[in-house]
Amino acid sequence: MTLTEAQSLIDEYDIRYILAQFVDIHGVAKTKSVPAHCLENVIEDGAGFAGFAVWGLGMEPHGPDFMARGDLDTLTPVPWQPGYARIACVGHVNDAPYPYDSRHVLQQQIARLAERGWTLHTGVEPEFSLFARDNSNGDGRAPLTLADASDTLTKPCYDYKGLSRSREFLERLVESFQSIGYDIYQIDHEDANGQFEINYTYSDALTSADRFVLFRMGAGEIAAQLGMMCSFMPKPASSRTGNGMHFHMSITDADGDNVVGDDSDPQGMGLSQTAYHFLGGMLKHANALCAFAAPTVNSYKRLVVGGSNSGSTWAPVYVTYGDNNRSAMVRVPYGRLELRLPDSGCNPYLVTAAMIAAGLDGVDNQIDPGEAQNINCYDLGPEECRRRGIEILPQNLGQAVDALAADPLFADTLGPQIVNEFIKIKTDEWIDYSRHVSDWEVERYAEFF
Repeated sequence: MTLTEAQSLIDEYDIRYILAQFVDIHGVAKTKSVPAHCLENVIEDGAGFAGFAVWGLGMEPHGPDFMARGDLDTLTPVPWQPGYARIACVGHVNDAPYPYDSRHVLQQQIARLAERGWTLHTGVEPEFSLFARDNSNGDGRAPLTLADASDTLTKPCYDYKGLSRSREFLERLVESFQSIGYDIYQIDHEDANGQFEINYTYSDALTSADRFVLFRMGAGEIAAQLGMMCSFMPKPASSRTGNGMHFHMSITDADGDNVVGDDSDPQGMGLSQTAYHFLGGMLKHANALCAFAAPTVNSYKRLVVGGSNSGSTWAPVYVTYGDNNRSAMVRVPYGRLELRLPDSGCNPYLVTAAMIAAGLDGVDNQIDPGEAQNINCYDLGPEECRRRGIEILPQNLGQAVDALAADPLFADTLGPQIVNEFIKIKTDEWIDYSRHVSDWEVERYAEFF
C-alpha cells in the first residue's frame, strides 16, 4: 500500500485516528492512538513508547524509546470502533529493528524461508469462551458464569441452541471482520459450554499472525459492548475442553507449487519428503516449542493426559503425528500439517517463528519423524507409549521452560535476547504460581490434619 492509497482508505472510512499497535512478549496488543494526519510520522519515525512499561522488551526506566514503526500494508479500518484504523508495527530502538520485538523475530524467520524461495502459509483456528461480565462485587473478579446460562449440555459440540442463543455476538463479530476482508467460512459451537470457533481462510504466516491479534482485539471489544467477556484463556473450566488454536501449515515455492505435498507419499498422507523432515524438526523440538505454544500456567490444565466431561480433551499431549489423528500433536489433513499444540493464549508471532525454526532444523538435518501413529493416542498407557517411543509433552509451565532453556536451537535462531527474556518472565510466572495458595488447597488441608 502506498501513502496515496492509505489516504484514500482514510477518506473512504472517515478515519480520524490510527491505532499504532504492536504486541508484548505475551502477544497482548499494545497501542497508541495517533491522529490520522500523523500516519506518515508513524511509518517513518514510529510512535514512541516507554519500553520498560511493557512486558518483555528488555528495557530499564533509563532506556531509549521504543519506536513502533507501522507496516503500511496492515492499515485496516476497525469496524467496531468507527473512525479508527489499526496499523501493525515493528519496534525500533536507536533506529534499528529491536530483537525483543516478536513481529520482527517472525520476519527474520520468514526471511530464512525466502532464501530458499519458500513462503509459509498458515491457517489458524481460534477457539474462545463467552462469559457474562459480572461485576456484582465491584472488583471485576466475580466467578466466571456463562453468557448463555442455558448452555449446559454434557456434549454441546455443534449444538444448534448454543449457537443460536449467542448469535448476536457471533454475527457482529463475523460481519465486522468480513467487512475488512476476512474470508470467514464457518462458525461453530465447540465442545465446551459457551465455547465457539471461527474459521477464516489461510494467508501468509505474517498476515495470519497480524490478523489473529486483530481478531482477539475485536472479539474482546464486541463482547464488552454486549455486556459479555470473550475469553481466550486456554482452560477456563477444569472439567471441559480448553481453547486451542490449531495451526494449519503449507509451504509454496517461488512458482507457487506446494513444497509439502506429494501424491506419491507411501504413507498415503500426501506429504513430501521435505514435509516429513519439517515435521521431524517440530517433533524433535516439541518440548521446547511447547513453552511458546502453551505459554501460561493455565495452558497445562488443557494439555493433560485424561478426558473431560464430554469424553475427550481434544488437546495433544503425545509427541507424534498421524493421518487425520486429532489425538496426536500433529494431525495430517491430506497434503498439509496441522500443529494442534498451541492454545488461544499464545503469541502468534513467537509460535510461528518457533515452528519455522524447528521445521527448518528438521529439513537441514533430514530428521526422520518415524512412522505415523494412526491410533487413538488417548488410549495409550505410559508403558505402551514407551514401547512405541512416544514422548509426553511437558505437563506444567516449569517443565516447558526448562526444556526451552535446555534446547539451544531457539536462542540461536530466534535470538538470545527475546528467548532469554521469555524464559525469565515465564520462570517468574511459574514460581509465583507455585507459591500461590489456592482454594483447592485450603479446602483440602485446612482441617485435614
